[in-house]
Amino acid sequence: MPTFAGVNHFALSVTDLDRSTRFYTEVLGLVAVLDFGYGRVCLDRRSGFSVGLVHHPGSTLEPFSELNPGLDHLGLTAESRDELVSWQERLEALGVPHSPIQDTELGHHLNFRDPDGIALELQAPREVYRQIVAQLRGGQVPDEVLLAQAAQILGAQLVVGADVG
Repeated sequence: MPTFAGVNHFALSVTDLDRSTRFYTEVLGLVAVLDFGYGRVCLDRRSGFSVGLVHHPGSTLEPFSELNPGLDHLGLTAESRDELVSWQERLEALGVPHSPIQDTELGHHLNFRDPDGIALELQAPREVYRQIVAQLRGGQVPDEVLLAQAAQILGAQLVVGADVG
């Protein structure tokens, strides 16, 4: 089966290009690099990951809702819980409403929204999750091993198709 190497970019439909460009550059620290008139591309200097912002003529001005089919939220990676605290402080300084940091079995999460209401999440994985990802990147991990690890961490009731002990 063909594979892909990772996520290259995402593009979001927005209601106001200037407002969205300001948000993604000022809040997330991306750099606006391209302007096609109807859309812009912002780039993260460290990872090379890019975010497309597109305004479609005739689009509705309704705010985003994860209750409709399509995107639920976009999750971005933070290095650590301490980095999430720094992000929380940055969001507060910029007046961006956000959730408290949530601590879960797999990591720590901080949720907020862009100007169109698109749900964004910063997630800092716990060490156990980092180890699993490293194993996956290091070679073939059989499905049953992956499912057993998930069951051990989260409980068998959450594992897809679990006959895992």
